[in-house]
Amino acid sequence: MIRGCGVARPKPWDVDDELWAVIKPLLPKVERRTRHPGRKRHPDRLVFQGILFVLHTGIAWEHLPQELGFGSGMTCWRRLAEWTEAGVWPRLHGVLLAELRSADALDFSRAAVDGPHPGVKRGTKTGRSPVDRGRTGSKHHLITDATGIPLAATLTGGNRNDVTQLIPLLEAIPPVRGKRGRPRRRPDVVLGDRGYDHDKYRRLVWDLGVKPVIARRGTGHGSGLGTRRWVVERAFAHLHWFRRLRIRWERRDDIHEAFLILGCALICWRRLNSLR
Repeated sequence: MIRGCGVARPKPWDVDDELWAVIKPLLPKVERRTRHPGRKRHPDRLVFQGILFVLHTGIAWEHLPQELGFGSGMTCWRRLAEWTEAGVWPRLHGVLLAELRSADALDFSRAAVDGPHPGVKRGTKTGRSPVDRGRTGSKHHLITDATGIPLAATLTGGNRNDVTQLIPLLEAIPPVRGKRGRPRRRPDVVLGDRGYDHDKYRRLVWDLGVKPVIARRGTGHGSGLGTRRWVVERAFAHLHWFRRLRIRWERRDDIHEAFLILGCALICWRRLNSLR
């Protein structure tokens, strides 16, 4: 009896037609020169798959296997930098959030924030971590909707307190369309752990029209807030499943932030697929 004769599952860096139909219109168009055109530009779709391969596996750019057909690691890096400068990744994230809202899969009744320390880092937007023996590092900060869908993410040095990113995270949420009327941008409530306990920032959150529900220092575990905040921790687990985000290898903060926002967009895409 022969087993395992089913269709092979696609690799996570394979880009299907549906996803490419979303991404392709967002990419900048590059006209080929008529005089001295040089080498033909490697297809965008294959290069994007190379970027996803690096994001998923964490492999160094120079070790990207040529036999995969994605182009060289330097080609993929340059295209990533080009698309990052063109603002592709925030727009992709915004488009997918709008599709989720259109499908009634986005819950703005509350949001949750968190900012764990992902690992040893280098490059800009790093700093000596007060919780990791003073090692140089960076932090990912994340805000999700009530179900754990990433709404926005930021990158700071490891020495920055989580509370300093509470307002930037709320302000980083893009205007989310998908329904008639004005786009939705602010949650009704934002949940935070004791690291966000500061009356000054509570007032600033109120000024944005959002109700802060933040644990007080000294409050014991099991107070009930964690039963609603766990969604952001799960979102971080999904985000750091991308190996390139576990340890920051990029010296340029914009390239690492590009991976961060792209990871958020891919989580949104998976949630959309789960609804079909």
